Amino acid sequence: MEIELEKSLEKLLVWNKTRALRIRISQLVKRIPDQEKLRLSDQMIRCSRSISANIAEGYGRFHFQDSIRFYIIARGSLIELLDHLYVCIDENFITQETFNNFREEIYDCLKMLNGYIKYVRNQIKKKPPTT
Repeated sequence: MEIELEKSLEKLLVWNKTRALRIRISQLVKRIPDQEKLRLSDQMIRCSRSISANIAEGYGRFHFQDSIRFYIIARGSLIELLDHLYVCIDENFITQETFNNFREEIYDCLKMLNGYIKYVRNQIKKKPPTT
């Protein structure tokens, strides 16, 4: 089965942006002290993976309303990741500059995801009711 490229997940800008964030988080946690590997680092990796994974799962759903539920979960994971970064700055694991860069990237992802949720909600309104 061949998938139309213009409708594939790989073309979805918000997924690509959160994928890039996930990759940067994976690199960051390698610098966190060993005693935090099973606590903070693991949480950050799981939550950053949850963001792009929920966008992918929502994208793969058949109904728009079902999709939105996963995009909202991805939003929650973005905010959770921001909280973990606050722990990193509070514990002096990262610099203020690193924190600021990640915070800006997270807010950019949130804006993009909010816009995508709005777009999908508008698609629901456009769809004629089924009988």
